Amino acid sequence: MNNSYSKIATGALALLAMAAANAQTTVGRSREEVQAEAVAAAHAPNQNVTRGSRGMEPFTPMADPQKMQQQAEAAAHAPDQNVTRGSRGADPFVSSADPATVAAQARATAAAPDQNVVGGSRVNSKVISTMNPPVDSAQARQGGGQQAK
Repeated sequence: MNNSYSKIATGALALLAMAAANAQTTVGRSREEVQAEAVAAAHAPNQNVTRGSRGMEPFTPMADPQKMQQQAEAAAHAPDQNVTRGSRGADPFVSSADPATVAAQARATAAAPDQNVVGGSRVNSKVISTMNPPVDSAQARQGGGQQAK
């Protein structure tokens, strides 16, 4: 019985030795090449350092430096480069309406007899004007327009 156990133990050791030998073989590289790579990696600078922990990394620009310089100078000389809209007063106004029409409407509104009366402002009554605005009446007398109804 001891003899059979020793044969099994010997066989198991032989299998372990073969497995260890197979584990050491590398595909395409010799043991010396792997050893040389390990030594080179061990002597490499910053091998265990987190990226960026030793300062800025070298920068390789992707864009043309002269073009970037020109754009930076143009932006630096822009008149309102750091100003939010409206912080220096109102934006320039460009009217799209006819000034004569706007002026005529303003005069008619200003001359209306009931311009400041709100419906229901007096004892829940509604004011309905039956009078013609004085501006329209003056234009009608001159023949410049129709009377308002």
